[in-house]
Amino acid sequence: MGVGKCGSMGVWKRESMREFTPILFPTSIPLFIWTMDKRKIFFSLVILLLAIGLFIWKTWVDLLPLPESLTPDTSSLRRVQVLDRRGSPLSITFQNPWNLHHIIPLHEIPPFLQQAFILAEDKRFYLHKGVDWKARLHAWVQNLKAFRTVRGASTLTEQVVRMLHPRPRTLWSRWLEGIEALRLEKRFSKAAILEFYLNQVPYARQRRGVAQAAYDYFDRDLDTLSAKEMLALAILVRAPSRLDLNRGTDQIQKPLTRLAHRMYAEKLISTEVYQNILQEKLVLREPTLPVQAGHFIQYVRHLDLPTSSLQNGRLHTTLDASLQKRVQEILDQRLLTLRSQQVTDGAILVVDHLSDQVLAWVNGGTFSADTAGSQIDAILTPRQPGSTLKPFLYAMALEKGWTAATLIKDSPLSQPVGLGLHNFHNYSQQYYGPLRLREALGNSLNIPAVRTIQFVGVRSFLERLHELGFSSLTRSSDFYGEGLALGNGEVTLFELVQAYATLARGGVFRPLKVLLEEIVPAEPPRRIYSKEVSSLIADILSDPQARQLEFGEGHLLRFPVQTAVKTGTSTDYRDAWAIGFSYRYTVGVWMGNLDRRSMDTVTGSTGPALVLRGVFAELNRYEESRPLFRSPQFTPVKICRVSGQLATPNCPTLLEWFEPHKKPTQLCPLHSAPSWEVKETIDEPERTPDKEEITLVKQEMKPVENNPELIYLLRPTPGLQLAMDPRIPDELEAFPFQLPEGIQAVKVDWIVDRQLVGSTSQGERQFLWPLSRGIHKAQARVWLKEQTDPVETPEVEFVVK
Repeated sequence: MGVGKCGSMGVWKRESMREFTPILFPTSIPLFIWTMDKRKIFFSLVILLLAIGLFIWKTWVDLLPLPESLTPDTSSLRRVQVLDRRGSPLSITFQNPWNLHHIIPLHEIPPFLQQAFILAEDKRFYLHKGVDWKARLHAWVQNLKAFRTVRGASTLTEQVVRMLHPRPRTLWSRWLEGIEALRLEKRFSKAAILEFYLNQVPYARQRRGVAQAAYDYFDRDLDTLSAKEMLALAILVRAPSRLDLNRGTDQIQKPLTRLAHRMYAEKLISTEVYQNILQEKLVLREPTLPVQAGHFIQYVRHLDLPTSSLQNGRLHTTLDASLQKRVQEILDQRLLTLRSQQVTDGAILVVDHLSDQVLAWVNGGTFSADTAGSQIDAILTPRQPGSTLKPFLYAMALEKGWTAATLIKDSPLSQPVGLGLHNFHNYSQQYYGPLRLREALGNSLNIPAVRTIQFVGVRSFLERLHELGFSSLTRSSDFYGEGLALGNGEVTLFELVQAYATLARGGVFRPLKVLLEEIVPAEPPRRIYSKEVSSLIADILSDPQARQLEFGEGHLLRFPVQTAVKTGTSTDYRDAWAIGFSYRYTVGVWMGNLDRRSMDTVTGSTGPALVLRGVFAELNRYEESRPLFRSPQFTPVKICRVSGQLATPNCPTLLEWFEPHKKPTQLCPLHSAPSWEVKETIDEPERTPDKEEITLVKQEMKPVENNPELIYLLRPTPGLQLAMDPRIPDELEAFPFQLPEGIQAVKVDWIVDRQLVGSTSQGERQFLWPLSRGIHKAQARVWLKEQTDPVETPEVEFVVK
């Protein structure tokens, strides 16, 4: 085998194709090593470049796109927040991934709170460009010395990135967050990033943002928090669950004290504020809503609304939270009074029929998942309406030619039912013989109603009720029969109020609204009754003289402002109703038991009527009174009270309203003589107001200082919420109670929680009351000129936090 040869430079020579043999000279060893290192370096560089390329590719792939705006995305909305007509929250929800309902602009967030967060979380926030490299290095050294993670170095910008793009907490995630933080600061200003952070930073129990945390822990707005409470909000974000104040306030004391010391050292707080922080105790308060409206919220949330129509996940409704609260108090107080008569449930629906808006949706008691039956909405639960359907029946009779003076026989009446007979009777078990339609409706007599449905037709009446929106009447006319006139079907309070609102509008049906903005196109208006028919029904229902036979003087149903009122009671006292409407408002009240137990002789006029009166007193308190609409087509005619015909000199008379083509033409046959003729003087072209109308006009024109019904507390307003300023000593904080202008009082006693707190002399209508935390009720006892007894204003409930 040949021997390989090489020159002095150590070059290999091939002697054979099979074998290489080096000739070893001293100079060949370095050359060999250099050649081998060159190859390794080459391969290492290739691998390094591949690794760098892979790293860059992986980084590029894992980086997520930044949003075009820092406004929270509503596409992931799970639950809307319901607001009243003035923007007050009716519901609070924490089920959405973002805080959509408590967004506070940066300029409205207290500067002290902003400083506390920056010092606690990212003291060089305004110096870096998204990543604080100095803080990262310092944290890395500390963690290395401790052999565990003892400190993070995430800037506020990186924390915002973490909120936008949640990832597992790894070194790779930290690398990506740093890059995205740099990109985020190029796209958005520091102010926008800080605002987003303060509104979306997570707290315990799915709360997000400082506003939600302040409400959840302290039931306060941000600008009413003390310095220590603000520091607590800044500390809690470090470990929301571990430091949760609902688990106790001990764990947060040390970090809170350290942060206060740092702020003091940085001269961000004074010595006095620093000492107050050290001495103050954190006092938690259970969050509360300004008003209870659970059933209304339930109804609104079940509406079929497009998500795209919601503004920031909020629904602005027509409900008036202040009125809702006052009406709730009226109902609950009355239910408490009637508890001994086996009344446990009730409901009230208040509507502004001029705008078709629901103002109050009240159920008796509380709305709670822990209380059996409390989530049943009595406003939407079908119940027997008693006599409350009669106005719609008589309105149809007027359309078919009857007048308010048409005589209807009130005498014993029996009708075959199956193989037997059903005897109809009035509530009082009395019969009055022939009665004018005005009296039959005003006294809510049953037998005349049955004779009226015989004239109108059961099928026609049922069809008209369907036109009025009574969708709960799902059976046939044969099933209900003539008993439909007396309320043997079942309807809801919502349907009843909607139908009475139709009469109040002059016969035009429009669906009730619960949303301020028209998100879904509304059903077009429909005329159900003529203006004349609706006007006449309203006049009868507001006439105290028309109901004297069964209700006596009816002082409870005689409202200060002209109001059409109808009561109803179902079989065995299972339901009691009172419905009424004024020139602007329609109100319905129901009382009974949702388990359908009978009440103890509670009727519409003895149970809900007083509630109806109280609600209208609230509605009219701040309103200028006006009478109900009366059609100008009506002409007053003097008729005989007994026969309903033109009156003669011997007749007991009254003025009745007629359309021109329906005026009576015959003299009363009961009190006339053959020689008497119809004279023009009997048909008076202009009506002279009777005593009742004159009294009503006087009441409406009575000056404020002489009219006790118009004396009320101007301040505080019902449902007012006051917050004591932590920067002002408690003993120096006061709130002015005030009466309206024009009240000429000799003396005023100011009462809080049934205790006299002060008096003012003649000419003074204001009193400074020292603030005291809690729920209070205020009223004034007013002595007027030329009156011996004082007038007490209605109690007004308010809250001081």
